[in-house]
Amino acid sequence: QHSPEPAEALAAALRDAEQQRTTCTPLRQHAESLGWATTQENAYAVQRVNETRRIAGGDRVTGRKIGLTAASVRRQLGVDQPDYGALWNSTAFGDGAEIPLAAFIRPKVEAEVAIVLDKDVTAADATLADLFAATAYAVPALEIVDSRIAAWDIHLFDTIADNASAAGYVLGSDPKRLDQLSLRDAGMTLTEDGREVSEGRGSECMGHPLNAAVWL
Repeated sequence: QHSPEPAEALAAALRDAEQQRTTCTPLRQHAESLGWATTQENAYAVQRVNETRRIAGGDRVTGRKIGLTAASVRRQLGVDQPDYGALWNSTAFGDGAEIPLAAFIRPKVEAEVAIVLDKDVTAADATLADLFAATAYAVPALEIVDSRIAAWDIHLFDTIADNASAAGYVLGSDPKRLDQLSLRDAGMTLTEDGREVSEGRGSECMGHPLNAAVWL
């Protein structure tokens, strides 16, 4: 029996884990056992396999997430640039909605800035000015990250292949045009039952959230 190509085999392991709400061994180990290089190019190839399957199954890409935008997290994983994954219509939750934990494995929540575009940006060499011109508004957002990798034992190859650990998101319902606020100075306080558990500001996202969008 013909063995599946490495990208297909790793993508299948991720799908099985997601469907069964369980975890798989780190994909970098799986790739090495197949004699496959754990490059970013190969990791994105795994991501694309599952993206193509999901679209064929009727889901819709509603946006992109950018991961590893904080310098501290990049240092932790030993990488020098961010990564990206898809946001899906099926994993969008309304502002204030209750989110079923049973839909996830070991979820975490992150406060984010979401940029909603008014028109596509297609130039490969897009600039900050292009993003200013294309942005309809910004909203605060929450991202639910989850890992199909056991115990969150991830390196860059694992998280890219695993759709940049994306699992769900919530868009805030108070949009602001870019001339109505300073995204660089915008502050965030994340609370749980009234207790502050995290805080940050826009400048921690690659100096400015739009820098991350330009990178993407």
